[in-house]
Amino acid sequence: MVDNKRKIIPLARPFFDSEEIKQVQETLDSGWVSQGPKVKEFEAKVCEYLGVNYAVSVCNCTAALHLSLLAIGLKQGDEALVADFTFPATGHSVMYCGAKPVFIDINPKTYNIEPEFIQDKITSRTKVIIPVHTFGQPADMDSIATIAKEYKLKIIEDAACAFGSKYKGKFAGTIGDIGCFSFHARKGLTTGEGGMVVTNDKYYADKIRMLSTFGMSSAWDRKGKLVIPEFTDLGFNYKMSDITAAVGVAQLNKLDKMIEKRRYLADYWDNKLDSIKLINKPFRDENSFHIYQSYVAIVHEEVDRDQLRQKLLDNGIQTQIGTYASHIQPIYHSEQKCRVSLDIFHRSLALPFYVCMTEQDIDYVSGILERELQNCLRGDNGK
Repeated sequence: MVDNKRKIIPLARPFFDSEEIKQVQETLDSGWVSQGPKVKEFEAKVCEYLGVNYAVSVCNCTAALHLSLLAIGLKQGDEALVADFTFPATGHSVMYCGAKPVFIDINPKTYNIEPEFIQDKITSRTKVIIPVHTFGQPADMDSIATIAKEYKLKIIEDAACAFGSKYKGKFAGTIGDIGCFSFHARKGLTTGEGGMVVTNDKYYADKIRMLSTFGMSSAWDRKGKLVIPEFTDLGFNYKMSDITAAVGVAQLNKLDKMIEKRRYLADYWDNKLDSIKLINKPFRDENSFHIYQSYVAIVHEEVDRDQLRQKLLDNGIQTQIGTYASHIQPIYHSEQKCRVSLDIFHRSLALPFYVCMTEQDIDYVSGILERELQNCLRGDNGK
């Protein structure tokens, strides 16, 4: 029998208020709900916030990655070096171009690509490095940039989780050649779905915008003059709508306050996990300004992580794995061995974390977590 009075703690919950309603209502009232002036406003605000020259709105971060790779010329037979511990959208975007993703193992503390492992995987076919700023903590971009310069490789930052994060004072997504962001429901800045490409290179920006709109000449250049567009490339329908952009404008207006709250809650979670056995809090790199898109801890090896997740769910607490060890996914037929990524894949635990979460919520979850960790120790048979 279901206990309808049981407290439910979700894994994540977007934070909206009257500002999103106002922005969307204004957009609906304008009658322009496909890509139009609100998209341009959102892109301009992103450029101002990040300090970049160009921003192109798209329907999601996977599209952003795909278009960015096409813009740098990735093609059949090429290889892209990809951080292994990531949602498979990163590797998929490489395959969409007919190229091969080569997965690189990660640092066990930061969950990010380990620069020491990159050079051994570079071949004559390697064209680009795709570091992932995992859960909102930037990768070691200085080391990656040094390698890229030496081997004349491009850098496309998968900053899906990292809008507002900084590496040594520089915003994630603005350090490489191109940066890609996600505005999915679990992200720190959300529009439900949505993505953004940022760059300081006009050629890349123009190419990406053109490819995002079926490969036709850009509507932005018409300036009131009647023009019949030509279709010059095989492009895609990857546009963002003005309704989506309206939510993005509202979210961006309060982003700094939301980040401040997320960092405060992360500190509170850290203090709780410091006193709980069998689980380690996430590491915070001193070179990074971490925005905590997710709060991902690591259970000890003797804990059955999946059993723990079920026990927590039975108590009304939603959790998730951290993300995926890409090299073991059947679609890639990968020959790479990423020992650290595989270990973190099996032991990472995303705990409930969202802007409107309270200290009392964390107290409640941590109490049940501490109890169930003890109940999920593996026996002699490994279960």
